[in-house]
Formats: sequence, structure tokens, C-alpha cells
Amino acid sequence: MNIKVIKNLEVKCLLFAQRQEFLNHKGSQSATKVFKVFLCTFVTFVVKSIFCFGLSELGKNLTMKLTIIGGGIAGLSAAYYAARRSTFNLQPLEITLLESDSRWGGKITTDRATFEDGQFIIEGGPDTFLATKPWGVALCKELGLGERLHGTNPNKKNTYVLNKNRLLPLPDGLAMMIPTNVPAVLRSQLVSWFGKARMGLDFIIPPHALNGDESLGAFVSRRLGREAYENLIEPLMSGIYAGDGDQLSLASTFPYLRDLEIKYGSLARGALQMRAQSGGKTVQGSRSAFLTPTTGLAEMVEALVESLKSSGVDLRLNTRATRITRPSTFDLQPSTYKVELEDGSSLESDSVILASPAPVSGSLLASLHPTLGSDLKSIPYASTATVSLAYRESDVPRKLDGYGYVIPRREGRKALACTWTSTKFPHRAPEGYALIRVFVGRAGQDIPWNENDLLELAKEELNLTLGVTAEPLLSRVFMWENAMPQYNLGHPEILKRMDAALETLPGIALAGNGYRGIGIPDCIHSGELAVEKIIHHEVHEGTQS
Repeated sequence: MNIKVIKNLEVKCLLFAQRQEFLNHKGSQSATKVFKVFLCTFVTFVVKSIFCFGLSELGKNLTMKLTIIGGGIAGLSAAYYAARRSTFNLQPLEITLLESDSRWGGKITTDRATFEDGQFIIEGGPDTFLATKPWGVALCKELGLGERLHGTNPNKKNTYVLNKNRLLPLPDGLAMMIPTNVPAVLRSQLVSWFGKARMGLDFIIPPHALNGDESLGAFVSRRLGREAYENLIEPLMSGIYAGDGDQLSLASTFPYLRDLEIKYGSLARGALQMRAQSGGKTVQGSRSAFLTPTTGLAEMVEALVESLKSSGVDLRLNTRATRITRPSTFDLQPSTYKVELEDGSSLESDSVILASPAPVSGSLLASLHPTLGSDLKSIPYASTATVSLAYRESDVPRKLDGYGYVIPRREGRKALACTWTSTKFPHRAPEGYALIRVFVGRAGQDIPWNENDLLELAKEELNLTLGVTAEPLLSRVFMWENAMPQYNLGHPEILKRMDAALETLPGIALAGNGYRGIGIPDCIHSGELAVEKIIHHEVHEGTQS
């Protein structure tokens, strides 16, 4: 008898118990009889296992060893869902979570800076998550954070676009990033009358027969015109991906836009139809569906870490994995992986979830599957930074009457966007003070890579646009090297090759923002899906033995 046979017996016992429980609910078996039958079956299994392996080996061989690499929100979520499966589904798991940094959370980091009698809540990475994707809200509720979620300020919802050194309001009626309020577009100064007329052609231009992918820039320019793309859509898109729209894959970033074209023959007509079907509720891509916990997104990280500690997960900070191999069957079971660590030690694992950036995962898998490793390392990343600055409201000449502004690439500014944090979330700054965050860095743009230069860049941006000349009361700079994956043209094909390669590596799964979604809910969902994949593999392997 080998380990797979034991797992097979275990799975069959569990399936047997589930069938009997179903019969019990139907009234065809008494609870006592069901328990006795299951108990006899399970005792038989235990006796056979002890006979073959000895009592000391039984518990060890029944437990699946899972190693998760990467302690960002994707890796933490994977560990959380794996621990939950272990607790409630009777799937014994020995979970180890590795993080090379000295803290958990990855790009989620919150600085709660005490100032006089109040507090500034400063986000170093993302500051909200999209509520229309359900996985973020669901996890927060499970962690007991549901009542602590705040939406954006409903009273000051203006968003501006920098246009020729002026801040012009984004027109109302954007649905899924598509303008649907014709009077608002006509009143807007962001697009010339010629550009507005070109946008109107979207209603009559037939769908384009296309084989293969298309860049986001090419698609929107084809439907709405280049001026509308550069002045309206590109700055909004850059605020999400920090990318070059003429390189980004439409299929991997905004596939619903192509769906609207095909189904309705027009982006505007499709967006209007989708808005009508939603009954006025928030739909994907709208500007008002963002949430955050009271004292910052770090609350999610802190709650996850506490949950994992209580579940007995082996949490290891300052631990860097260097390589994943499949040892000789003479040393370990053929389905076992060896995770080599920087300090020279190693971990034996039945399954490994890589929740690290794609290039890092590629390096770890290079010796195990060179083609997969190469594809992972081919996914490009952009470096970004955020600079948060606090002022007295009286030191800011312009009224901060909205969420902030975005900066089109054509403006030639070094900054990408500016969030008026204390207006967007009033509870993040003491009364009478302004908290402003400047976002720097986009694909194809070089930015200074030291804190002093980034701080000066941010101060220059606020001086040019808002007229701020005072020194900030406090400032925080966060630098994120190679942090934003770029879903460029060819990304769907990379994913297809990766999926095929992973089929040859049972027990290996990927999670994180490098593949099918960059937002926090996407990362959470990717961790959950990775756990489902490896659990399904283990159960399937057991039943096939």
C-alpha cells in the first residue's frame, strides 16, 4: 500500500459518509445506523493504514503539504481559503506561507500617522477595491470587516482631467468608461466639436470583423475617434493599468467593450442598454463603487494574518524561495515538489501555489519547466510610486471639490494622477487638513528612483496644477519597482501556453495580478481558484489510484 492508496481510501470513506448523510436526511437511514456504518468503514481504513505504515507515519502521510510563495493579498487569500478547506472539508493540509519581505501584504501597506489630535491614513499602494467584483466584499465579511467598509464621498464626486494645464470636469454619464450622457458630452470642453461629431459616428459605424486581438487604443480610436481616446479614455485607463493603451490587449483588459460592439453594434448603445438593464445600479467600470476599511486596506492584511495564525498556518517572513524542482522518485514520492530556499534549506510539498510576481514565478519554475518559466518572465511590468502630502486646507489655493484628477499621456507630465484623499475619504485626515496623493509612473516613462526626487516631483505637480507653494506638514513616499503587470498584445496567447504547461505540472498553481486581473478582488479570487485547483488535483489523484 502506498500514499495514493491511503488517500484513495480516505476519499472513498468521505464520499461514503456524505452519501449516507444524504440518505439520513431523506429519512431512509437512522442517524445511529449511519454513524455505525461509517465508523466501521473508517476503523477498517485506519487498521489497514497502521498495518502498512505504522502508527507514527499515519498522520503524516494523510496530510497534504502545501507551500504558498508570496505573502501579498493573493498569497494570503490562498492560505486563508486552503485553511478553511482544511477545517470544514476534512482535507488535512499542512500549509506553509513564504514571504521574502519583512512584512505581509505586498503592495497593500497603510501608514496611520498620528498628527496633533488626529490621524492621517496614508495608503502606499492601492487605496480602494472595486465592490462590483464580489470577492473583496465577500472576504471582508468573512473576516468580520463588513461593517467597517466605507464608500467614497457621495457629496463631492467630481473627477477632473488635466487638459492644457487646466482641470476640466469629466462628463457625467460614463458607463463602463463609455460616455452615454449626450448633453454632458456636448457641454464638455475636453473634446472639440469635431471630436464630438466623430464620437457620434459610433452609432452608425458597423462592427469590425476581427480575427485575433486588438489594442485598447486602436479599438477605442476606431469606435469613438482618436481625440476621445486621448482626452477621455486613455487617462482613465492609465489610472488602472499605468500602461500604454496602444500596447495593451483589449481582450485582457476590457473585453466587454468588444462584446458591446458585437452585440449592440455600438459602444454607446451597448452601454446605455446595460445601464437600463441594471435598473440604475452600479455596473462594471462605473466611478462610484469603491470601498475601503475604516483605517485602511491594511485591515484586510491584518485580519488575514490573525486568521492564519489561529488556523496553525506556518507563516514565514524574510524567507526567499530560489527554485522549485521535482526530486527523484528514489528520494520522494513522484508527485512531490522540492522548494529550495535562499538559506540552503528546502521544503517538501505535495502542491505549490506561486503568488509571486510573474517573472519571479518564472525564475522559480525555470528548471522544472523552461517554457513555462520563459512565458512567465516575458510578462512586462511597469514601475510606479505614490507620494502622499499633507497640508493645512488654507495652504491649498484651489478648493478640493472632488476625488482628484487624471493626467493624459499627451500632456507630457511626469505624474499620472492626483487623488484628493481627504475629500474622497474625509475620515482619512483630521478636520481642517488636506491629504493629497500623487501617483507617478507609467509604461514607457522613466521616473526618478529615489525618495527625494519623487517628493520634489510631487510638490512640483501640486504647484503647477493646484498652486500649492507651502511645504507639506508631512509626506510619505512609496516606491514600487516592477509592480504593475502590463497585459500587452499577445497576453491571451501567453496565458493559453501557460495553462497548457500547468496541465503537465499537477499540484502547481499560479495566483496574483499578473494574469487575469490586477485589482484586489481579482487577486483574492485568483488565490481561491488556485486552492480549488490543487485540491481538485489531490482528490482526483486519490480516486484514480
